Amino acid sequence: MTHKHYKLASATACIVLTVCVTTQTVKADQAGKGPVKVFILAGQSNMEGQGVVDLDHEKYYNGGKGNLEHVMQDPTKAHLCRHLRGEDGNWVVRDDVWVWYKTERAGVKKGGLTIGYTSYPGKHHFGPELQFGHVIGDHLDNQVLLIKTAWGGRSLYRDFRPPSSGGQVGPYYTRMVEEIREALANIKKHFPDYDGHGYEIAGFVWFQGWNDMINRAYVAEYEENLANLIKDVRRELRVPNLPMVIGETGNCNNMPFRTAQAAVAQRAELKRTVAFVETGGFLRPANESPNMGHGHHWYGNAESYFLIGNALGEAMKRLLEAGAGKRFLQPL
Repeated sequence: MTHKHYKLASATACIVLTVCVTTQTVKADQAGKGPVKVFILAGQSNMEGQGVVDLDHEKYYNGGKGNLEHVMQDPTKAHLCRHLRGEDGNWVVRDDVWVWYKTERAGVKKGGLTIGYTSYPGKHHFGPELQFGHVIGDHLDNQVLLIKTAWGGRSLYRDFRPPSSGGQVGPYYTRMVEEIREALANIKKHFPDYDGHGYEIAGFVWFQGWNDMINRAYVAEYEENLANLIKDVRRELRVPNLPMVIGETGNCNNMPFRTAQAAVAQRAELKRTVAFVETGGFLRPANESPNMGHGHHWYGNAESYFLIGNALGEAMKRLLEAGAGKRFLQPL
């Protein structure tokens, strides 16, 4: 199995990348050592994954402009994604990074990290989990498990509303916690190669915002609601210092909303264990993307979703390197 190691120099539209290739021998059981490091990826449709892989209908997908195949054929961008495809032409599957995602359309999707862990059937889309998983998988010697829990068109104000915000707890906050518990209670069932050496909840990524951004009352509460969600998730999972990464809703022009997202990571009680990731520089033009009418989904542009996943992964890596969460490890 070949792993490729690379780093984005900055979260801007101008990307500088270095690539180094190393070879790793895969063990007979799980590819990474125990305990399993668990990362939770939560949010709405952009966390579900709207990056287009290969769809190229002239009318519905702009002839494939900006899809992953197109990006990989562009000599100025191919180096970004070459690790995603093996020498045999097939999409690489990383067995040291597992993914578990309970979708509403296609049931539970689980297995080694590759394309296709989205709410759509088949393997024609991907989300931030793809490059996030490569960054974290390269960083850790441990087996990694990514638990995705995301639903399109859901607000933090109402649907994900955390207990500490008062009022009725959001049904999708409850479902999020239930799905995390479901995945962790059955690791051996979902991943037969699991070696039984336990797991550690190592990080949480939040990529959500469109359905709050469009409502002034929701925007006014967003900073407080997101801070409460972070504290409540840590309490639910009994992980007091759980490293958290917030992905900016960089595809919208509502700057007060984006400022509210950024402000959460600057709160004194959260500052050292929460990171905010700017994503506005990753938005690509509609006419260079597959879904020209879907600005709320980054126009389905594969490069955008790749860069978002990379930036989220790099931010999580920095939190881990800084020692965030070292005293957190408790079973559910």
